[in-house]
Formats: sequence, C-alpha cells, structure tokens
Amino acid sequence: MGTSFRDWPWPLQALFYVALTVAIVLAGFYIPGLPLATVRNQLETAQGQMKPLETEVANLRVYKQRRAELQSEMDALQKQLATLQTIVPEEKETDQFLLMIQSAAVSSGVSIRRLTAKPIANKTYYSEMPFEIEADGPYFSVLDFFARLGRLSRIINVGDLKMTSFRSDSKFHFAPGSTVSGTFTITTFFTQAAPQATPAAGTAKR
Repeated sequence: MGTSFRDWPWPLQALFYVALTVAIVLAGFYIPGLPLATVRNQLETAQGQMKPLETEVANLRVYKQRRAELQSEMDALQKQLATLQTIVPEEKETDQFLLMIQSAAVSSGVSIRRLTAKPIANKTYYSEMPFEIEADGPYFSVLDFFARLGRLSRIINVGDLKMTSFRSDSKFHFAPGSTVSGTFTITTFFTQAAPQATPAAGTAKR
C-alpha cells in the first residue's frame, strides 16, 4: 500500500519542494511563451545590442580626444596665419608701409630725400611692391636704418644699393655728422594680386 506525501519525512518533503521550485524556474526560463522566458530573451537581445554600443562609445571617446587635439592644432594654425598676414598682408597697405619706413629713418637719424614707387610685379602667389629711395646720414646711422628695416613686421628686401661719400656740392642740406648718401631699392610683398588691365572692347573702323 502506497505511502501518502504527508507521511514522508520532512527532509524528503523539503527536497521535493526545492526540486519542484527549480523545475518551475527552469521551465519559466526555457519554455517559449512563458513570462520568464520572454524576459530572458529580451535580456539577451539587450545585451547583444549593448556590445556594439559599447564599442561605438569607446570609438567616440577616441574621436573626442582627437577633436581636442585638432582644435589645438587649428588654434595654432590660426595664430600662425595671423602672423603671416602681418608679415605679408593681403592688401598693399602702402601708406602704413611708408610710415614704417619713415619712422625707421627718423629713429636712426637718416634723412630720406626721395622715395619713388616702381611698378608692382605680380607673381604666382604674391606681388612685389618696390620703392626706390635716396637717403643720407652718418655711416653708422645708415647701418642702423638697414637693421631697423630687417626688424619691421613686414618682409622687406633691400637691393640695388649704391652708396657714395658725402659731397659738399649736393643740392640737399646735410645734417651734421652726415658722411654717406646713396640710393637703393626696398621691396615688400602682399598676397592679393593687382587687378589686371581689362582689354579694350575693340577699335572702331575708320
């Protein structure tokens, strides 16, 4: 005759309940259609979607760091461009340039007697703007004048230098201590090409 479940020893009853609980939980996880199985599938799907997102976030962190580096490089390049635009401006800025030359001459004790603008020479990426200058003064003052030209913010080339000693029959009144006079060409540069002359539309027939 069979024994009733209630007559089982309590350890066996407890073991039975534990086994039943485990079976129900496993059935809930793995039998399709049950709530636990659905949640489990959703969890696995979410974990599968999270992995690519984690990889993408890691890549974005690298781009964020790279963006800071690029911004720093861009700021440095902008400062460099601003410096270059001061050295070689886009416009001729003739008046400002002549004031710089005159200021350097006065500071050095050199007298500029004549300053003649020569034709602008257009190159591929820049234009040359030369001036012929006649000046005089003490020898070391003239040397200081050339040194000051080299320290100006704009690039200046000095060429065609022709210096002579002081002449008493000169038409100019020399300052005390003047020993040399001469002519030379200074050339500065700008980046915007001068406008080309528009060709004539055509000559009328006689």
